[in-house]
Amino acid sequence: MARVISIANQKGGVGKTTTAINLAAALAASELRVLLIDSDPQGNSTTGIGIEKLPDRPTLYNVLLGESDLLSSIITTAYEGLSLLPADQNLVATNLDLVNADGREHRLQVALQAAKSDFDYIVIDCPPALDLLTINALAASDSVLIPIQCEFFALEGISQLVDTIDRLKEAFNPALAVEGVLLTMYDDRTNLTRQVEADLREFFGKEVFKTVIPRSIRLAEAPSFGKTILTYDPRSRGAEAYIQLAKEILAHAKRTKPGTPQGAGQGIIGVTPR
Repeated sequence: MARVISIANQKGGVGKTTTAINLAAALAASELRVLLIDSDPQGNSTTGIGIEKLPDRPTLYNVLLGESDLLSSIITTAYEGLSLLPADQNLVATNLDLVNADGREHRLQVALQAAKSDFDYIVIDCPPALDLLTINALAASDSVLIPIQCEFFALEGISQLVDTIDRLKEAFNPALAVEGVLLTMYDDRTNLTRQVEADLREFFGKEVFKTVIPRSIRLAEAPSFGKTILTYDPRSRGAEAYIQLAKEILAHAKRTKPGTPQGAGQGIIGVTPR
């Protein structure tokens, strides 16, 4: 049965899509079956993984409206073990089209039941807003991974973010856990980065991943070529970081769930750290 992880933060520009794409790719490289769900109307996860947006192709929008079933809307990507449920600009209409629909907050949760046995992990890229798309994602998830950029303003939104997750748990998904807090755009050459890291680790404690995602031109370039960083530059610091993040998540899953697939985390593609 698949473990569902949402990548979410109400603040934009913190590395949600970069993390969704590359974490999904790193998990797939661990010889696991992974589904990446693009839940952002910008569709950046879709194009960033090399899938062209076509007007007649079913997307998450069609699934949420009940116009298409989830399994038939999934696309096989160029990466072994990695599949995609795409998005396009039509997804922005979801909040209006489902405003009076029954069970509108749980549409994705219901749709995913048909696919959970086909995957080991399902990763959802959420939009930078607390809207119906994010609520659907978190209601369907086992856990939420929170990327936080290492900058001053990240600290200002922490209390609001924690409060939002608590309210969502209470209203829609009491079992929702925090998978971890991920420090992104990390530059250890600056005092600000080190101070933000210290403050976040003090605030969140062990919920902060040991792995940090470096500020990297190669990470920023990869989506423009429709590639993950593991393919675009497999020996880069960014590729190494996302492989280490996948290993942390798999190790945590083994500790909390003994039924984790055997060999998970052992088959990650050969990336030699610098």
